[in-house]
Amino acid sequence: MTPRPVPKRKRRLLSSNLRVKRGVACLACLFLCFWASAGRAAEKPKVRAITAFMHLDRGQYNTQVQEALGMLRKAKAVYEQAGYEVQTIRISTQPFPRYTQGSSREEILAFFREYDALAKKEGFDAAIGPAMLTDGDDPGQAELLGEVLRNTTTLNASMVVAGEDGVHWKAVRAAARLMKFLSERTPRSQGNFNFSATAMLPENTPFYPGSYHTGAGRQFGIALQSANVVAEAFSSTKEPVAAAKALETALGRHAHAIEAIALRLEKETGWSYMGIDLSPAPLREVSIGAAIENLIGAKIGSSGTLTAAATITSALHAIRVKRAGYSGLMLPVLEDAVLAERWGEGALTLDALLAYSAVCGTGLDTIPLPGDVTEAQLARIIGDMASLAVKLRKPLSARLQPVAGKKAGERSDFDDPFLVNTTLRPLP
Repeated sequence: MTPRPVPKRKRRLLSSNLRVKRGVACLACLFLCFWASAGRAAEKPKVRAITAFMHLDRGQYNTQVQEALGMLRKAKAVYEQAGYEVQTIRISTQPFPRYTQGSSREEILAFFREYDALAKKEGFDAAIGPAMLTDGDDPGQAELLGEVLRNTTTLNASMVVAGEDGVHWKAVRAAARLMKFLSERTPRSQGNFNFSATAMLPENTPFYPGSYHTGAGRQFGIALQSANVVAEAFSSTKEPVAAAKALETALGRHAHAIEAIALRLEKETGWSYMGIDLSPAPLREVSIGAAIENLIGAKIGSSGTLTAAATITSALHAIRVKRAGYSGLMLPVLEDAVLAERWGEGALTLDALLAYSAVCGTGLDTIPLPGDVTEAQLARIIGDMASLAVKLRKPLSARLQPVAGKKAGERSDFDDPFLVNTTLRPLP
């Protein structure tokens, strides 16, 4: 049967309807593309920590903690309402020898066990400050700190091994002894994750374990986890200047928004805002190592890595907010899946990380070492970091993690959710 011809008017109507449907389909496609693009653009850094600085009084610490928690929980809720996930809330105190004077060793250990239990119950991380602030402080406090950390699970602490007066060599040796002690006396040698030797690090840094303050308290700071923002900024260019500008723009937008919230909280709570540590901290698969490799087009540790470190640092310094702590590139080997893999391959070394620290970040952070490393070797590693910090007048730290019973060539066996296992490398 021959098809019946369609009238011209109806053909025009059908053609018009088809164009409308096609137009609607195109608009829908554009709409979906817009939201997909907006979703990518809207990716935000996480708030690694909101840290309250509190002058702890052992006679009323429960009341003080509850007051600090009121501010921290309010701040957490406000940030999350703004779309920024908050990973931890933290309370940092003055150096712990200042509030344990006149107490026996048993009383001090009992107090810190109580404080540790309170932190676990209330869901906050606690830093009890450095055991030694100057080279004239009692090294016995470092030994006492070892017992405190061995008998608790959530407490963090540090030791200041360099300041404006130069390298603190007594503290360097005390820190090495403490690291060796914790590697041998804590399960899976994980006690050193909660301890660092710091150099030229200002007080009121919100990142752990080197956090402390010496003032009256009632202050707070913000730390970020923003390796994902670095990765996004570096995804479209391999040119350092353009990459730095892209990172400054992307992270700067969030930093200003986060600071605006902090300033509002300062007015509403009466707690003084001390600044943001802009260091783009990674966490396992959210990798700063992967971001750097994308920029340089090679494995981290290859030529170009130091330029990438300088690129990130220059972008951070260009962001006009109140900065706190390190505010530099962090390369924590055991907290980053790519960094841990490159360490196991031998692409990253202690000397390379120190070289990168000259233009960036935090020094030697979560460095896995064979269990047979000696105190003297640990002291030399810490001393190198401290000497570089003093020479360059910049904050660095050493968080070294010898693994007892493990030799070079074997793998670590940490079971902490923040740590990535890797192959231990021989010391030079």
